Amino acid sequence: ETGKAGSERKGSVVRTDKYLADVTGLSRKEAGEALRRGRATVNGQVVLRPEEKLDERTALVLLDGVPLSYRRFTYILLNKPLGYVSSTDDPGGPTVLELLPENLRKGLFPCGRLDKNTAGLLLLTDDGPLTHRLLAPKSHVQKEYRVTLERPVTEEDVRELEQGVDIGGYRTKPCTLKMQSPTEGTITLTEGKYHQIKRMFQNRCNRVIALERISFGGLRLDGRLAPGEFRFLTKEEEALLGAEN
Repeated sequence: ETGKAGSERKGSVVRTDKYLADVTGLSRKEAGEALRRGRATVNGQVVLRPEEKLDERTALVLLDGVPLSYRRFTYILLNKPLGYVSSTDDPGGPTVLELLPENLRKGLFPCGRLDKNTAGLLLLTDDGPLTHRLLAPKSHVQKEYRVTLERPVTEEDVRELEQGVDIGGYRTKPCTLKMQSPTEGTITLTEGKYHQIKRMFQNRCNRVIALERISFGGLRLDGRLAPGEFRFLTKEEEALLGAEN
């Protein structure tokens, strides 16, 4: 690393206030204040100075008596709202990272993309190998979307779409489409071509009015999260993805 961050970290040795901020989600200022108040111990000793160093791979750190475990990677489940770009930096509009506090953004990127006008489940992480595996075509990771159409979907539409349709020189792989009403349903894919769902329904002379991803790789959109809200994955969800933390 370079610059200021590089001066704070050397190998696995890191400033105590930075460690607290990284692991708990506190700001650096809040982490420093917690230390000065004697709320944290490192290997059984109270640490009052934020600049004190520790080895993040071996140190036993407690905050208010609760052990903190070092996490190699960060995994965040975001309920992406409309109007945000699934990117780390884009002049075309606000990015999904802007929905996170600044102290959480460093190193994170979206695992895959949702269009600016598509809402729902988006995984943010700094785990490159996992992202590569989840997005690799050979992985056949399932993605489920809630879709609203301009006009009613016929039984023939369902049959054709599930078998695969041409979206401009490419024939889509088989999918599952379940309609809850003539114009609303869920579609499950194992691929993710550019604007694929919209182009699939265009093939059937229909138009997607609203699209929301509700599952990805076994993860489900948390109904308690309002658009723009996020939370860290549970250990069970990390295991579901095959994450190594």
